[in-house]
Amino acid sequence: MFNNWLRNNKVAMWLLTIVRVYLGYQWMTHGIEKLTGGFDAGGFLQGAIAKSTGENPAVQGWWAAFLEHAALPGVNIFNVLIPLGEFLVGLGLILGTFTTFAALMAVVMNTAFLFSGTVSTNAQMLILEIFIVVAAANAGKIGLDRWVMPYIRGLFKRERNEEQQPQAPAPRKMKHTA
Repeated sequence: MFNNWLRNNKVAMWLLTIVRVYLGYQWMTHGIEKLTGGFDAGGFLQGAIAKSTGENPAVQGWWAAFLEHAALPGVNIFNVLIPLGEFLVGLGLILGTFTTFAALMAVVMNTAFLFSGTVSTNAQMLILEIFIVVAAANAGKIGLDRWVMPYIRGLFKRERNEEQQPQAPAPRKMKHTA
């Protein structure tokens, strides 16, 4: 029932637009701050790894192992991916472009931050992002998805129709007898 309301109701569409723009603003401003402020994820990663020890660790051992052996050695990649990802997710949510995908990527980032022991507003944002993902197309109807998604669907339908068209048989070569 609630799922159907989120996906089809006009009131839900407007509420989701407000939530979407709020979340987009949060992501985009944080992304811009990191893009322009010389962001370095190294300290954050080391702090998360340190939170995996002790009597009541805030970070699970398996996640700390991933951070220590994959993320920390590749910190230069994360120094680009995190700010760029935050900015692009924010832009997508604000403009309502690829809304469901943008919200899904926001869920992935917030989950990673939560796994790393950072609560802050991540849990609240995660819940709001899940509403957008569940609402699917309804969350982007007041946005560019209104035009972008039908256009993309049309491209795929044309490709599929072209593939399904029967090919005319090649003309047979006639033998000349003299």
